[in-house]
Amino acid sequence: MGYIISLGVGFGVGLLYWLLKVQSPAPPLIALAGLLGMVLGEHAIPAVKAQFLAQTPTSQVADQMKSSAAKKVVTPGPTKEGD
Repeated sequence: MGYIISLGVGFGVGLLYWLLKVQSPAPPLIALAGLLGMVLGEHAIPAVKAQFLAQTPTSQVADQMKSSAAKKVVTPGPTKEGD
């Protein structure tokens, strides 16, 4: 719903600029590139934080599993295939 409202407000402002015979403050491609940069920047920090926070516990668990697996002695035994 927010996208529709944003589009409507932008369209209204565009009409207002046209009625007043005023050019937009930035060329459309430059404005869109700036908006894209804002969106990417807004989502970059949480994504990087989540990546670092997700890696720390996983590496600790993996280290614990390696050390416990090294302590276990695996002896091959008879295998039972299908009944």
